[in-house]
Amino acid sequence: MINVAVVGAGNISPSHMRGYLAFPNRCRIVALCDVVPARAEAKKRDLGLEDVDVVDSHEKLLGRDDIDLVSVCTPPSSHAPVTIDLLRAGKNVVVEKPMAPSLTECDAMIAAARESRALLSVVAQNRFRDDVAILKDVVDSGLLGPVAHLSIDSAWWRGLPYYDLSWRGTWESEGGGPTLNHAIHHIDLLLWMMGEPQAVSAMMTNAWHDNAEVEDLSIALLRYERAVAQLTSSVVHHGQRQQILVEGQNASVAQPWAVHAETAQPNGFPTPEGNGELVAQLEARRAERRPLAHTGHTGQLDDVLSALETGREPAIGGADGRRTIEVVTAIYQAAIEGRTVELPIRPDSAYYTGEGVLANAPRYFTKARSVDQLDGFITVGESGGAHT
Repeated sequence: MINVAVVGAGNISPSHMRGYLAFPNRCRIVALCDVVPARAEAKKRDLGLEDVDVVDSHEKLLGRDDIDLVSVCTPPSSHAPVTIDLLRAGKNVVVEKPMAPSLTECDAMIAAARESRALLSVVAQNRFRDDVAILKDVVDSGLLGPVAHLSIDSAWWRGLPYYDLSWRGTWESEGGGPTLNHAIHHIDLLLWMMGEPQAVSAMMTNAWHDNAEVEDLSIALLRYERAVAQLTSSVVHHGQRQQILVEGQNASVAQPWAVHAETAQPNGFPTPEGNGELVAQLEARRAERRPLAHTGHTGQLDDVLSALETGREPAIGGADGRRTIEVVTAIYQAAIEGRTVELPIRPDSAYYTGEGVLANAPRYFTKARSVDQLDGFITVGESGGAHT
């Protein structure tokens, strides 16, 4: 039996708790931690966790022998110090996205995991979605031919009160805007399907969230050897339509699911009927794929538990989380400096450290309103995107 603790009792923590509760024969939650214990007590009551301890500091978990695995669900600025403390204490850790606001912190987390030989997994729960798994399978199959273009919309809408929450809306506490905190899911999926880009160009702005220093919209171009990806990261898009479109030489596929395949006339223009045989083959591949046993956070936590039970590496490790942060950092640097940024980002770059990012980041507005809690519930976009 794997004993679990959850640090941070905010909006995302129930996704972790319910994930663990789905496997009662494999793990049990023994502790909840939050700097405001009443929040943890409320989650404890809501989920019927009668025998679970509530503590007000992650440091109170470090010396406990009855804790094997910890989910870190705190604000992004605290991910690195909390995770490093836990890893050094020999605890295995699942840390929420984004891994950390800077590459320096990511490297320190990976080093702590390596030195302690503890497991480190970074949340990227959208890999554990049936629609995304199908898209990945089709891209990997080679049926599309060489990929030329990916168009990715991480399109969300957040009203002005969203950034009134105390830790949101500043570069120091949140680490950035939707590029870091929303599009991180789509950036992970891009890297999962296509690997790392060679260079990044970008523009960004804060269109109308006047209580946030950070951007509320960015548009980036990512260059591969023979392909280009474009990424929109936004909290200003009504309708919250997230999509991924992959254009191959033979056909295109998209999530939400759509498939098209053209064939050429002698003059090069497309035929009216297209390549119906290839479309049928791609549709059949989708129809024949067996659904995932567990999806979302539950799917990823199932993988983490299996990794601990068998001694293997988790499907999504620290290196995966770091790669997404490197792309985010490149987008910010490219937008701030108005130039193309080559990857990888070198350790001597001004943007490699959190201090460097803070020194260069634009402050679009001054945060003037701050509350510790917002009423209401979380909604997701049209494609069933992640809770963010």
